[in-house]
Amino acid sequence: MSATAALPGPPLWLLAELTYRCPLHCAFCYNPVDFAGHADELPTEDWLRVLREARELGAVQCGFSGGEPLLRDDLEVLVAEARRLGYYTNLLTSGVGLSEARAAALKAAGLDHVQLSFQDSTRELNDFLSHTKTFDLKRKVAGLIKANGWPMVLNVVIHRLNIDHIDRIVEMAEAMGAEYLELANTQYYAWARENRAHLLPTREQMRKAEAATEAWRRKLDGRMRIFFVAPDYHEAAPKKCVNGWGSMFMTVAPDGTALPCHTARMLPGLAFPNLRETSVRSAWRDSEGFNRYRGTGWMKEPCSSCEHKERDLGGCRCQAYMLAHDAAAADPVCAKSPAHGEVLEAVRRADAGEPPAQPLVFRDPKASRRFVAADDALSLPQGHN
Repeated sequence: MSATAALPGPPLWLLAELTYRCPLHCAFCYNPVDFAGHADELPTEDWLRVLREARELGAVQCGFSGGEPLLRDDLEVLVAEARRLGYYTNLLTSGVGLSEARAAALKAAGLDHVQLSFQDSTRELNDFLSHTKTFDLKRKVAGLIKANGWPMVLNVVIHRLNIDHIDRIVEMAEAMGAEYLELANTQYYAWARENRAHLLPTREQMRKAEAATEAWRRKLDGRMRIFFVAPDYHEAAPKKCVNGWGSMFMTVAPDGTALPCHTARMLPGLAFPNLRETSVRSAWRDSEGFNRYRGTGWMKEPCSSCEHKERDLGGCRCQAYMLAHDAAAADPVCAKSPAHGEVLEAVRRADAGEPPAQPLVFRDPKASRRFVAADDALSLPQGHN
């Protein structure tokens, strides 16, 4: 552990990824591409212990995520325990499985907040991008969220296939009564990395989308907050990975592996602890996986002498590994990175409209059918490309 990270603060934000199972097959899913090989889910008793230990260590917010967390029959039990312990609880859901009875049970358990995902503002695009027929169900779930008095965050992952629909997406969110709209541009990990050539927007699309978002912020000021999270590839500088590796965020994967971010398992040569076998405290403070990239002592050039190293902490370690083939390298989003050319080339290809080398592929639970080509999926609606 570097000197600057000798005494890490608590993991304020605990993300409980309860399962990788999911009824959707999104082409930008951030679950591991080999998620079907991690099927051994933590039982209820272990999750209850994890919640207690993380709270004792100082965690204050708990997100229940997946996959689709509603596929866990014990979700209400976990929410109730989190509420008893004093967490602020979030449910991050596709909406599939949130019936009136289930919503009432979660309300009684003390759930504080629901984030509902849509893929687009129309039935055709929403259902194409998720490879399911779920748009009408999601609209009903939005009504259930409002009827139960939960603050609603509507989350729409943005990419080349829907970024031109910002106006319609905001109109949909306003009609549904969302207090918050998160326009989260795709970051290129897992399935999104496989589909990057299909999903990366052009510079002109980004410019128009940001202008449209700003116009809606002015129009809806005080009625709905809109967050526009730009993709790293279009940023001028890298961002802190989850506000700093091992500084405030802990993900617990469905099998109990504790991670500094939800994609960190891809990094070779790192031992991440499993909470079946160790405590949250030990995982957070003592494990190699959480300590390797804390602070700045691990950095090499150009990061180690950069005047911005305390601001960005070298950027994303997973992105460094994927693009520079070295998890300790500068994030290639940074112009100082020797691998920055790969980011520029990807954006150039998007701007030039170069055709992807492979079809769009969708998340699939069967390991033997890892890739489902768009040709075998729902047909892309007419007028969209």
